[in-house]
Amino acid sequence: MAVRLAALLPRFVVLTLLWLLTTATLTFAEEKRISATPAGSSAAVTGRPVIVVPDVSGQAYVFAKGMLEEAGFAWRVSGPVQGYAANVVTGQTPVAGTRVFDTGAPTVVLHLTRGRYPEHGLPENASSLPGTPIRFADRRAKPAAVPKVKAVRKHAKVAHAKAVHKTHAKKKVVRKALTLRTRPAAFVVPGAPKEPLKEMTLPARAQLLRGWVAAHPRPNSANVRHWLYQHSWIVEGAKFGWWHGAEALQTLITVDREVEAHWGVGHRSEAIARATLTRVRAAGAK
Repeated sequence: MAVRLAALLPRFVVLTLLWLLTTATLTFAEEKRISATPAGSSAAVTGRPVIVVPDVSGQAYVFAKGMLEEAGFAWRVSGPVQGYAANVVTGQTPVAGTRVFDTGAPTVVLHLTRGRYPEHGLPENASSLPGTPIRFADRRAKPAAVPKVKAVRKHAKVAHAKAVHKTHAKKKVVRKALTLRTRPAAFVVPGAPKEPLKEMTLPARAQLLRGWVAAHPRPNSANVRHWLYQHSWIVEGAKFGWWHGAEALQTLITVDREVEAHWGVGHRSEAIARATLTRVRAAGAK
């Protein structure tokens, strides 16, 4: 028995040494990998999508904040001029086109100048959505290599181009039907922004929003942002005396009630729309 143990002992020694060497090698490799990734680098947020800051400079404040919220950003006002609807954005930080990581609701800082429209009520100097820090995407990172594929046949390219052209043409016709080049104001508000004729009318916007809400029964953050942006556009446009604002508000109230029924939110927005409708009718709008 002693002879047998003496014969097996060298084998145990060799196996033990091999296990120790393997463990040391793996530990060294792991430490080297960790030390190669500096703390706070963009690698820590590689898993997050990248979003682009929209251009809101020159926009009326009410539309600028809606554009930011719909794009997934929070915002706050900085400077002496406060957040009233018709004040105009003169600067933004970060600037338009900046690529940032989606940290939840990256905060864009706005600088305003006073508009000609009278300031009423309390200013709104920050978004209701809690903002998150700006994390700039690494612009120096090389784009991922695109795998080479076989060339598409010529007839397939032609068919795709025709399909794209047809889709764009259809969208152009629909948009043209929703816009009017002559839109008499419902009433005149001194200093209010003029209705942009390149945009669809308020009633058309409200009708489209109604169909959109019906097609989106789930109240995720993106859907809520889109609804709030369109809601704000219609309400403020009606306050400014834009064409058929009262008609658009009536539709918007119906939309808000549907939002309340399906999403469980919207009571406050409906109250705002109703109060605006009363105000618009008192100003002489039909």
